[in-house]
Amino acid sequence: MIYDLLIEPFQYAFMVKALIACVLIGVVCPLFGAHVINREMGFMSDALAHAVLPGMVAAYTVGINPFFGAVPMGIIVALLIGYIVRKSNISNDTSIGILFSGLFALGITAISMLEPQNSSLNIESILLGQITSVSMNDLYVYSALTISTLVIMAFFHKHLVFIGFDFDGAKVAGLHSGKLDYLLLVLLSIVIVVTLQIVGVILVVGLLITPAASASLLVNHFSKVIVLGILFGVIASISGLYISYHFNLPSGPAIALISTSIFSLTFLKKLKSN
Repeated sequence: MIYDLLIEPFQYAFMVKALIACVLIGVVCPLFGAHVINREMGFMSDALAHAVLPGMVAAYTVGINPFFGAVPMGIIVALLIGYIVRKSNISNDTSIGILFSGLFALGITAISMLEPQNSSLNIESILLGQITSVSMNDLYVYSALTISTLVIMAFFHKHLVFIGFDFDGAKVAGLHSGKLDYLLLVLLSIVIVVTLQIVGVILVVGLLITPAASASLLVNHFSKVIVLGILFGVIASISGLYISYHFNLPSGPAIALISTSIFSLTFLKKLKSN
């Protein structure tokens, strides 16, 4: 019985592709989530997820995969946020809030204007994700981007950790702190865009931040937070996929709920140990 429950979903090709996508985001999201939490950039990751909406709508309009509109939009927004913060007296949260609200409003307005003329433009799939529609071409792109970002993050790991804990100290030590910060923002925007089709705009932060936050409650060493966060991320992604299949639920919310449940359990464990 249990064997059938585990194997049955993967008799279908779309579920196999969905499983691969879940593993990819389950690995890469907590890796960046650890850095996001360490730098207190949670609001920024949420803003990036919403601010790429105009790019996705533009891609839908010209008949191409929304991914190819969201990636450049995410990179532009990430760099623009970093630029505004460095070149003005406006705080980080303020500049993020301005761009977040303006671009998300622009995207929603564009959807409301184009939706009657474009039946393929589905706001629900944009906001909540559509993992079962992942194609082989999508998987090739996701895999390439995931591997590329992992290689880059591994190469710059020590530098990014140094900057995350002591930005000014890293600058004094001779590191190009500003450029590395921009690099992290660009990579973060790419990861967020990759995650959007899986869990959607609204729930992307749940998979990016929650597994890493859960891990941070159990371990103190930064590298251990990354490893444990990845484990939680993969468990949440695969478990959510199973639940969505067997109970006919949307996959994005199911994954986010499992991730939140893991956090709740780790939080209770933390309370008991104090």
